[in-house]
Amino acid sequence: MAISVETFFLKSDAQGTLQSQIQEIIAAGILSGRFGVGEKMPSSRRLAAQLSVSRITVTLAYTELVANDYLTSQGRSGYFVSQTAPVPPSYAPALRGGEQIDWGQKLTNNYIGGDTPRKPQDWRNLRYPFIYGEADATLFDHMNWRQCALRALGKKDFAAMTGDYFDQDDPLLIEHIARHTLPRRGITARPEEILITMGAQNGLWLVAQLLLGRGRKATVEDPGYYMLRDQLNHIGCTINTVPVDAHGLPPEMIAADSHVIFTTPSHQSPTTVTMPMERRKALLNRAQEIDAIIVEDDYEFEMTFQANPSPALKSIDSDGRVVYVGSFSKSLFPGLRLGYLVGSETFIRHARALRASVLRHAPGHVQRTIAYFLSLGHYDAQIRKTGKILGERRAVLDKAIADYGLSLAGPKGRTGGGSSLWMQAPDFVDMTELASTLRSKGVMIEPGAAFFTSDTRLKHFYRLGYSSIPKDRIPKGIEILAQTIESTQAAKWPQQRRV
Repeated sequence: MAISVETFFLKSDAQGTLQSQIQEIIAAGILSGRFGVGEKMPSSRRLAAQLSVSRITVTLAYTELVANDYLTSQGRSGYFVSQTAPVPPSYAPALRGGEQIDWGQKLTNNYIGGDTPRKPQDWRNLRYPFIYGEADATLFDHMNWRQCALRALGKKDFAAMTGDYFDQDDPLLIEHIARHTLPRRGITARPEEILITMGAQNGLWLVAQLLLGRGRKATVEDPGYYMLRDQLNHIGCTINTVPVDAHGLPPEMIAADSHVIFTTPSHQSPTTVTMPMERRKALLNRAQEIDAIIVEDDYEFEMTFQANPSPALKSIDSDGRVVYVGSFSKSLFPGLRLGYLVGSETFIRHARALRASVLRHAPGHVQRTIAYFLSLGHYDAQIRKTGKILGERRAVLDKAIADYGLSLAGPKGRTGGGSSLWMQAPDFVDMTELASTLRSKGVMIEPGAAFFTSDTRLKHFYRLGYSSIPKDRIPKGIEILAQTIESTQAAKWPQQRRV
């Protein structure tokens, strides 16, 4: 395919002949990397019509560029960017000067500068990536996913792939979630009570937009999911943070004037503790007592490899006050960005309308692909395979932690699943600073400070993910981590004694 002819235009104030101007336009495109090696130029006839010049002028410009090795001529095939043209490794447009807009005055909201940590894009280059929330490509069922994607591209599914559902979702996917996915969590829901979202984070945003705002109060866990806290700060509601304990969110500490309670009962984020059934019932009772809505983020419920997963909080909800947030992104791959909300029909109707005003619906092809992946049993097989491998990695990680004297943040053995562990170093070790040192040694960990509110920010906690690190590399990575913490502790210990 040729470079689009619409990308070429002559400036009214340009200097030189028309031929030299055309040469300059093409050379600049090649030198900047905008035109890549091997790309085909527009035909001389089309470019002449676009620029309103004679065809011979374009032909002469092309001929001169061939002579200077910017282009090559391939007979009747046309002109192409030369393989030996001076092309930079990547396209990076030059910065434009002279901008006069003060965006600080123009923007009505500030969506940057929050607590959201940035995951380095080169984490795969590290030998010991204890990173959370990333998929191991070696565990994914590429072949069957590809077959499902190709099937969704077929003529039979053309309408599902290309149609505009407006505010609706793929009925095949909704049916499978209602009949198979939710019953595994003890949840019964009709299609009218299910909404597809662009991942769990999008689901949480929809909930927050509908239920909260200025003059309303949200209760969140501390430590807790920092992206949720950023969303709530943007909305402007009051945030009541409740410290979690060995069983998750304590109901008795929830403020009586809370309107919405956010909780992660299956695997508390980030501590991974599981809320026992007695506390789940107490949490529901507290919400009924103060007439609050509970938002249950049920992330990673499938990754329970030491015991059967507890029923979802939504499954024991008798009066419809629990809004359930689920996701396929964590269990398949984060780039999928597909999740779902389950709630009362009235709430889902409003959430559907809000979603439609922002993005209408998730892409039809993605919905139909995951529907086939689910209905053909590939998803369950994927979960079983991943759970088995993560269980093996977890056993190796537990042993390495014990061997090298690292400390879990809480009672040992209280977590039975997930894909990470919540850890703590000595209280005077700043894990944010240590993370930079560790990266230079090929080890990546996630500092824990961002999970705490600013009033309770603790810097000696950190999270170890094991979804993306091979089992045989775990012991050495933990050894390097332990040695780095020990050397930091030894360097700071005299100062601690003087204090």
